Amino acid sequence: MTEKERQDTKMATLYELRLIITSGEKKEYTKEEIVELLDKIAMAKEQEQ
Repeated sequence: MTEKERQDTKMATLYELRLIITSGEKKEYTKEEIVELLDKIAMAKEQEQ
């Protein structure tokens, strides 16, 4: 994986997290909830491979 591909993947993951947070009903998230969302994104990406 090139550095450009790595950067694209990071940005895509951040954008996925942003979409999840902004489309949800909650206005505030705890650190633990954000970590849980990141874990779900990571697991989904792992299954794609």
